[in-house]
Amino acid sequence: MSVDYLKKILTARVYDVAIESPLDPATNLSARMGNRIYYKREDMQSVFSFKLRGAYNKMANLPPAQLKRGVICASAGNHAQGVALSARKLGCRAVIVMPTTTPQLKVDAVKARGGEVVLSGDSYSDAYQHALALEKKLKLTFVHPFDDPDVIAGQGTIAMEILRQHSGPIHAIFVAVGGGGLIGGVAAYVKAVRPEIRIIGVQTTDSDAMTRSLKARRRVTLHDVGLFSDGTAVKTVGEETFRLARKYVDEMILVDTDAVCAAIKDVFEDTRSILEPAGALAVAGAKEYIERSRKTRTPVRDQTLVTIACGANMNFDRLRFVAERAEVGEAREALFAVTIPEQRGSFRRLCELIGSRSVTEFNYRINDERKAHVFVGLQVAGRDEPAQLAKHFARQGFKTLDLTHDEMAKQHIRHLVGGKSPLAQDESLYRFEFPERPGALMRFLDSMAPNWNISLFHYRNQGGDVGRVLVGLQVPKNEKKELQQVLVSLGLKFQDETQNPVYRMFL
Repeated sequence: MSVDYLKKILTARVYDVAIESPLDPATNLSARMGNRIYYKREDMQSVFSFKLRGAYNKMANLPPAQLKRGVICASAGNHAQGVALSARKLGCRAVIVMPTTTPQLKVDAVKARGGEVVLSGDSYSDAYQHALALEKKLKLTFVHPFDDPDVIAGQGTIAMEILRQHSGPIHAIFVAVGGGGLIGGVAAYVKAVRPEIRIIGVQTTDSDAMTRSLKARRRVTLHDVGLFSDGTAVKTVGEETFRLARKYVDEMILVDTDAVCAAIKDVFEDTRSILEPAGALAVAGAKEYIERSRKTRTPVRDQTLVTIACGANMNFDRLRFVAERAEVGEAREALFAVTIPEQRGSFRRLCELIGSRSVTEFNYRINDERKAHVFVGLQVAGRDEPAQLAKHFARQGFKTLDLTHDEMAKQHIRHLVGGKSPLAQDESLYRFEFPERPGALMRFLDSMAPNWNISLFHYRNQGGDVGRVLVGLQVPKNEKKELQQVLVSLGLKFQDETQNPVYRMFL
């Protein structure tokens, strides 16, 4: 496909519905990271995301006859709102196919902008297939969320604004990547005008379709994707967006959930605005890029870095999870399991070793006559400090396990300390993830075999798209093989945690 993206972006029709979003300095983050960091504030668009740019440009360029018949798309999020708003502006029909599991808040937002909502299927893939069928039946035009030159060009206007707003040197622009429409448009424009600027894509470690595809030099389809950053949860990148990424993108960076939560907090502290996880991906990527460079001979210092804050459609009830994980992601909290003698004065001596540090968590329950296991959370000042603290405690005779990056400890153990039971014989421990939908927990429980006893169960609704459950199952040793077969048949992500030392210590 030969497309003159520079021309398409320069002539894109987006400003009937979009604003030229500000390029704001990240004052606090810049000072902490030793670079000049900017936020391109796409969260300030009327639909709180950049998606209306591409949707409107696609629809505004349709032949009048096609536009008159109307458009259709499949989306459960920001693209849906962009298409609905664009259709209202252009005076055409917009059918939005959304999964039946879409939160009512998002359904109402699309309806409020004039979209005709059709609920179909349990997932985006189901909704997408239904939308394709309706496209032919109703003779509507499909508006793809990313793999379309007009959509890509609409998103590329963001790059045009950045270079106009900041005419001085820019070391790199960081872009969240899902299907690739945003980075495709940004990269095509920047490399045509200022090729010395690095274009760096950012994905989460569990939704890295573009990263894997670039490495393999072909489009790779993921079996499943993590849904915390739901705005970038794409199993297969676009054909055209992959071509553009191969040609123009300099580097891809992966970040985890904790880093994204920390980035949401960083932006809040600078702007008092709350980004959605996908919206904060670029900020998390810029921080990782700087941190990684510090371990090389050419650390990134006093450079100008632009991050695209691409969305702010955040569910309010997810903030509890974000706040809990941000401290770990920012390397401001460390978690430990400390073993101390079960005797008078030991607990006090541990507190003396901690000294003036702020304690974020202390969990303890008497269990053994000789030794005690204490779950401790402490505020720290950097990524190297947890390991140093663990060695410090060990030198004083307190055996210490650093749990800062132990997912089970962060998700479950901290809420279950003191739960040992002499009745938990032949127990196996598993950590599950399942799509967080109404009734999902009951469906999960129904899938459990009735002849095995559930000896432990921990679940917290975090307001996210994934439910996380820790389950203890009492299964006779001669039925372990059957258990594995049943677990695989559930079709859920799971992890055997039976040998995890923190389980042995606390549960």
